[in-house]
Amino acid sequence: MIAYLGRRVIQSVLILLGVSLITFALLYLLPADPVRQIAGRSATPETVENIRRQLGLDQPFFIQYWHYLTSLLSGDLGRSYIQRSEVTELIVSRLPASLLLMVGAILCELAIGLTMGLLAAVRRGTATDQTLMVASFVGVSAPQFVVGLLLLYVFAVQLGWFPIGGYGTWRHLVLPSLTMGILGAGWYARMMRSSMIDVLRQDYMRTARAKGLARGAIIFRHALPNAILPVIAMIGIDIGIFMGGIVVVESVFGWPGIGQLAWQAIQRVDIPIIMGVTLVSAFAIVLGNLLADTVAPFIDPRIKLR
Repeated sequence: MIAYLGRRVIQSVLILLGVSLITFALLYLLPADPVRQIAGRSATPETVENIRRQLGLDQPFFIQYWHYLTSLLSGDLGRSYIQRSEVTELIVSRLPASLLLMVGAILCELAIGLTMGLLAAVRRGTATDQTLMVASFVGVSAPQFVVGLLLLYVFAVQLGWFPIGGYGTWRHLVLPSLTMGILGAGWYARMMRSSMIDVLRQDYMRTARAKGLARGAIIFRHALPNAILPVIAMIGIDIGIFMGGIVVVESVFGWPGIGQLAWQAIQRVDIPIIMGVTLVSAFAIVLGNLLADTVAPFIDPRIKLR
């Protein structure tokens, strides 16, 4: 276990290093000039060059990257070009809202996906099974911004049940969580269906039916606890999926998280914020996968660490 964790930690560090290098290189090659964004359209060439020199953007790529990397190792994510604030402070102030949205999305996807998968497995081969699987396929395939706009139109504009956007109460949390949860619900429905069908075929299930146990007791007391184990082990991977889609959802619903912060930074070519959000997101993805792989054997003994 210790050797496995050591290898995974080293791999995670190398992945984060690669993400930082690739992201920094892409931002360096951008045709947009962040110095022009800071100086404004009416700035003279001398002013532009003076700002470029102060920010160190006149130096070669590898020197810039080395300076950024050495600062990063000391915990410094840099300073925003536009907002003139520390990137660490900006991300920390936005992180609680994003974490709250992530928890709400996980609860939504589990509630919807596990229910759909259970019903599809119990009614395997019926119209209910086919309908639920088609619905799961649609949920997985639908773009998040389309789902978000549809939910806003129906439940916020037409019915008026929830606010159009904002942050502060549980009502603000429902629609963005549901938007992100629908994507994961489709995957969980398919995983739960396959796992449940596999469990229902086991010998101990036939023994339980032969003993005359009620159908509900067989499903919820014996089949469900075993079928749900592989599904729970995959929750950590959802962090990566949510980090990839949180920018879109937060922008649609006006949610004040790191996704909205990243979108604003992209529009303004605020490179320190873009780098900071990317690295925090990459760290969350790597940590989520590491936790999923580490906890999985304790949840499901059939899974072995190698």
